[in-house]
Amino acid sequence: MSSSVEDSEEDLTRKQRREQARANRKAMEEAEAAGAARRRRLTQLAVVIGIVVAVVVVIVIATGGGSKKGIPTNKKEANQNVTAVTQLLKGIPQSGNALGNPKAPVTLQYFGDLECPVCQQFTLGALPAVIQKYVRSGKARIEYRSLETATREPETFKTQQVAALAAGQQKHMWDYIELFYREQGQEATGYVTESYLQGLASQVPGLSLANWSSARSDPTFANTVTSDAQAANQVGFTGTPSFLIGKTGGPAKKLEYASLTDPASFESAIENALKA
Repeated sequence: MSSSVEDSEEDLTRKQRREQARANRKAMEEAEAAGAARRRRLTQLAVVIGIVVAVVVVIVIATGGGSKKGIPTNKKEANQNVTAVTQLLKGIPQSGNALGNPKAPVTLQYFGDLECPVCQQFTLGALPAVIQKYVRSGKARIEYRSLETATREPETFKTQQVAALAAGQQKHMWDYIELFYREQGQEATGYVTESYLQGLASQVPGLSLANWSSARSDPTFANTVTSDAQAANQVGFTGTPSFLIGKTGGPAKKLEYASLTDPASFESAIENALKA
């Protein structure tokens, strides 16, 4: 082979190597650029996730989402709840599911689920003022009726509502209800156990635990839970709390409220019923 041909082939080989080297560098640069872009996206995503988590934590803390612990673990907190309920209900007659004088001219029917956090808002918000102004004075009475909305398991719902009704056999249903709402656990955590129900009963002053335990097996109470649900269905209630109001012993109509913490809507409805 001639020298010129060999030189030409060598030049071609060097050119190919240079082109291959450039191609390799370009591929490496592109790979590095893609990696850098991918790292930037991951960093940005991590920042976004961090922000979202922080916001969720703030919301949970602000709404008290992690503060509900059910039955108090210390005597001081338990005594505070019992004292508050006793002061609210002291001297007001109870009979079964009803709070107030049976001869009161107006009856307010309160459909609730003991695990319902919205019912808790009403029980701790507008209800105390209504009790003090109208129930204590004998102008109105309140009947608590059962409607399953927040409780996930039907059997658990029946068990907890029957536990309250059984306390009513000793004229302490409203004590049990009020304590339940004050000591609600975190929703959807399955906190309503036999121990929880027993713990509530043990806090009700004057309640015989033996009689209460025996009464819970009375089928009358389970039938009451069923009939309450049927009554709610007939008037189209799908959520709790829901209310009916009317003259005692007469027809009742839906009570539409503007707020569960401001008693104004309930006071206005009672005043109208008293004038009717």
